[in-house]
Amino acid sequence: MKTVNQPSTPTWADLSTTDVPAAKTFYQDLFGWTCADVPMEEAGGYGMFLQGEEYVGGYGPCMAAGQPVGWSTYFRSDDADATAAQVTENGGTVIAPPMDVFDSGRLAYFTDPEGAAFGVWQPKEHKGFGVYQEPGAVCWFELMSRDADRAKTFYRAVFGWDADTCGTDGGGAYTEWKLGGEPLSGMMHMAGEGFPPEIPAHWMVYFAVADCDATADRARELGAAVAVPPTTVPPGRFSVLRDPQGGHFSVIALDGPR
Repeated sequence: MKTVNQPSTPTWADLSTTDVPAAKTFYQDLFGWTCADVPMEEAGGYGMFLQGEEYVGGYGPCMAAGQPVGWSTYFRSDDADATAAQVTENGGTVIAPPMDVFDSGRLAYFTDPEGAAFGVWQPKEHKGFGVYQEPGAVCWFELMSRDADRAKTFYRAVFGWDADTCGTDGGGAYTEWKLGGEPLSGMMHMAGEGFPPEIPAHWMVYFAVADCDATADRARELGAAVAVPPTTVPPGRFSVLRDPQGGHFSVIALDGPR
C-alpha cells in the first residue's frame, strides 16, 4: 500500500446520500460491509463502512440543498491550510475551508479549475483507509477531465504529481498520476462520442471485486442501474454503477495489482 495514506496520495472516500439507511443497506448487501455510525450528535449522521474490522470509507447525509449524491475522493495533506492556499493560487476553488473534525483530523474540500470536486485529509486519530486494493475495498481513483493539460498543471502544482500519458487526445488518452514513480490514480481525457457534453469533470471511485459481471448483476437486483456494462480494459474488467439514490461508482475485477 505504498500509494495510499501517504502525503499527496489517496487516503479516504465517502458517500453523501439522500437516504442514509437505504444506502447502508445497499452497500452492505453488495459488498458485505458492516456500518458503524459515529455516536455523536455533532457528527451529523456520519458513519464508517467496514470490511471486517478495517475502514473502507465513510457515509453521511447530503448537507446542502441541491448537493448531488455521490462518492467523494480525498488525498492526504500534512498541512490542509497550505494545500488550500495552493489550490486557490493555481485556479481551484475552496468549497469548505480547512476545519478540524473532532480529534480525527483536519478536512478541506475543493474543486479544481475544471470543477471536479475533491478533498484533503490531514490525519490525527483517523489515519485513512484500513484496507485498500482488495476485493470489497477501494482500489483506484480516476479523474474524468476535458482539459487534461490544465489538470496536469494544477495537480502537479498542488500535490507534486507526475503525469504519464498514453494514447491520443482524440482517442481518449489515459494518464497515470504518479508520485516518486509509483502510480496512485488516473485520468481519462473525455473526448469523442462516448462522453456527452452534459457529463461534468469529476473524480470516480473504483472498488475491487472478484467478479465484475456478478457484481453488476447483484447491484441491479438491489435496485442500482448499470451505467456502463461490464467491459474488459487492460487492467481488468470494469463496470460503472449508479446506486438507488443516484451515486455513481465503479467496480473492477483486476487482472493483477495496480
